[in-house]
Amino acid sequence: MPARFGPPHQFPDCLQNARSSFGAVLSASRHAPSLVVALLSVTALLVSNGCQSKQAAPPTSPPDVEVVDVVQKDVPIYGEWVATLDGYVNAQIQPQVSGYLVKQDYKEGSFVQKGEVLFEIDPRPFQATLDQVKAQLAQAQAQLGKATLDVERDTPLAEAKAIAHSQLDNDIQAKLAATALVESAKAQVEQAQLNIEFTKARSLVDGVAGIAKGQIGDLVGPNTLLTTVSQLNPIKAYFAVSEQEYLNYVRRNPTAAAREAREKELELELILADGTTYPRKGKFFAADRQVDVKTGAIRLAGLFPNPGNILRPGQYGRIRTVTNVRAGALAVPQRAVTELQGSYQVAVVGSDKKVSIRPVKIGERFGTMWIIDEGLKPGERIVVEGVQKVREGSLVNPKPIKPPAEGN
Repeated sequence: MPARFGPPHQFPDCLQNARSSFGAVLSASRHAPSLVVALLSVTALLVSNGCQSKQAAPPTSPPDVEVVDVVQKDVPIYGEWVATLDGYVNAQIQPQVSGYLVKQDYKEGSFVQKGEVLFEIDPRPFQATLDQVKAQLAQAQAQLGKATLDVERDTPLAEAKAIAHSQLDNDIQAKLAATALVESAKAQVEQAQLNIEFTKARSLVDGVAGIAKGQIGDLVGPNTLLTTVSQLNPIKAYFAVSEQEYLNYVRRNPTAAAREAREKELELELILADGTTYPRKGKFFAADRQVDVKTGAIRLAGLFPNPGNILRPGQYGRIRTVTNVRAGALAVPQRAVTELQGSYQVAVVGSDKKVSIRPVKIGERFGTMWIIDEGLKPGERIVVEGVQKVREGSLVNPKPIKPPAEGN
C-alpha cells in the first residue's frame, strides 16, 4: 500500500513542492527500482536546498541609540568647600565679681536680649561694702567742710597779721587733703555700686543663650564661664580654599578694586548636612590674614541671613559659589564620555548615520555635564544612550533626545 502524507497545511512550504515528486517516485517504484533511487536523491537535494533558502536569517537592522547635539555656551564653573557654622558674635558670660550664685534668670537655649539678666550673685557682701564706703565719704566730706571753714576764718586774720601766715598755709593744705579724701571716697562708692551691678550677669548681645555651665550655690569668679550667648542672625560660615584656588582668584582679579567688586557680587550657597540647599543666599564677609602653613589653605568667612535662628553654631555644610565662567565652552552629558586606560572618548554620529569613536580632552564638570576642551565641534551629534551597542564605522539609528538638565 503506498505511503500517505497528511494535509498540505501540515508540512512546511519547502516540502509541499516535493509532494508530487514523492508520488511519482512511488508510482515508478513498481516498474523500475533503479529509477526510484535516482529520483529519491534528486528530490532530497531539492527539499534540502528549498528549506535552507526559506529559513535563512534576515539581515539585522541598525541599533537604536539616543543622541544629543554638542552645545556651545558660557558655562559657570562652581567651587565647593566644607564649611562650619559659627555665631556672628559668641559672647562668653563671665561674672565680674566673686561670690555665690543665687539665681538663674533665663531659660537655657532661649533667645535673650542685650542687657537681660542671666545670673545673680549674692549681693549682700557688696551692699555692706557700699554702705561702708558711703560712710567714709560722709566722713571725708565733713573733714573737707571743717578745713574750708578754717581757711575762710584764718585768711583775713593772716592778712591783718593777727595770726602767723604759716597757720593759714596749714589750713590750706588741710583743705586740699580733705578734698582728695572726698574724691577717693566717691570713687570707692562708685566701685561699690558697680560691684553690686556686677552681681547680675547680663547678656552682652541679642542672641541664643547656651546651657548653663554653673549651678545655683556655686562659688564663681571672673574666670568662671557661666554660659555663652551667640548672635545668630546673620550667622557665619567658615571654609578654607587652597592656596592654588586663591592664586587663581587673584590672577582673575589682579587689583584690589577688582577683588572688592567681585566679592560684592559673590553669592554663596549653603548645602546642609542632609543634602538640601539653604534657601537664602550668603555673602562673602572676610578672608584671614595668612595662609595656614600646616594645611596650605586660607580661611574665609561668609554671612548668611538666619531669621528664626534655624542655623546653629557647630553645624557642618558645604559652601558653593561660581568661581569662573568658561565663555563658549562645549558641553556634553557626562554619560556620553567613556574612559579607557586614562583616556576619554565619545561616539560621534555622522550625517550618514555611521559612528566615529573620537578621543577627547575633558575640562571641568558642572552638574551632569562635562566641558570638552578638544575633540568636538558645536552641533555634532554624540551618543548618550546605547554606547555599548556601537563600534567604529557601525551604522546606527539615531534618536534625538532633549539634553539633560544641567544642575549645578
